[in-house]
Amino acid sequence: MSRSAFVRTTTPFINLAKQVKKFLFFSSYLKTTKYGGKYTVTLIPGDGIGQETAAAVKTIFRAANVPVEWEQLDVTGYTQEGDLLFKQSVDSLVRNKVALKGILYTPISKLGHQSFNVAMRKDLDIYASLVIIKNLKGCPARHKNVDFAIIRENTEGEYSGLEHQSYPGVVESVKIVTRTKTERIARFAFDFALKFGRKKVTCVHKANIMKLGDGLFLNTCREVAKDYKSSGIEFDDMIVDNCSMQLVSKPQQFDVMVMPNLYGNIVSNVGAALVGGAGIIPGANIGREYVIFEPGCRHVGKDIQGNNAANPTALILSGVMMLQHLGLNDYANRISNAVYKTIESGSARTHDMGGASTTTDFTLAVISNL
Repeated sequence: MSRSAFVRTTTPFINLAKQVKKFLFFSSYLKTTKYGGKYTVTLIPGDGIGQETAAAVKTIFRAANVPVEWEQLDVTGYTQEGDLLFKQSVDSLVRNKVALKGILYTPISKLGHQSFNVAMRKDLDIYASLVIIKNLKGCPARHKNVDFAIIRENTEGEYSGLEHQSYPGVVESVKIVTRTKTERIARFAFDFALKFGRKKVTCVHKANIMKLGDGLFLNTCREVAKDYKSSGIEFDDMIVDNCSMQLVSKPQQFDVMVMPNLYGNIVSNVGAALVGGAGIIPGANIGREYVIFEPGCRHVGKDIQGNNAANPTALILSGVMMLQHLGLNDYANRISNAVYKTIESGSARTHDMGGASTTTDFTLAVISNL
């Protein structure tokens, strides 16, 4: 195949990876760690199916001779912020600037336990979550022609972690919304739309009830939208409960969506269900100095852990985005094309894609298509 033909076959998520890479104009120049021609990347496999999907990524990268060395840290959702392993993982990311991470379980009933994901994002100001919801050829889906971006603010909102019991049986949970961080994420969304040919930005909110908090978020987005009016980008807003209904009835109406933390978490999961499930959705969390690539939906897959049944696509494609970020475009193209050829041909489909292939089967099929 000629190079021009090869480039033409590059899949939509490669374009997403380029978007993530170019979009780091928000950040200072990221000096990733590189020794002997190889990049050192922090790898946190995560809980549940994390070890299995991370093993698939490592096997595929090794088969493709990708010049990446992994600095693996087996952090779990139960790791406390004061634990040595937690500190080592943060130090590793600070040193390497780039990480590939699976999903970590967050205990529900463990009082005083802060989510590792939330702590990492807040401590290192990894403020923007980016997830692309898009149909993949060969993957059964509830809707066709779906293609929208979900951008959410990572560092405040309901996930600020400020809760206390003011009186027995009475709990107050504080939601933080600031103009500064709202403006930052709003500009992130509009610049994303501007740079990559998106036509509309939708602010998702609940300002009809939370008039001050979500009202500030909405009004700040409206003010930012005025700065982009001349670029032709359309702006509208939608209440989050209506947004949920619109997503499942006509998702094609959305292009770029920007929203606070909690809503983004929910909408990402709804979006994944529209196009085939959590197993195929990659994502990135972007800060001024650090980037974490991880699946776009927060499911640890504990029910299928150890059964060799997990779909590793989401973590593989997150790794592809990471390679684009590192400038390893040829390796990213080879791996992404192999993944999409595998899915489209139906040669290996895990249970969530309507097949009976194992994680190992899928991994070997991707390698055979490199």
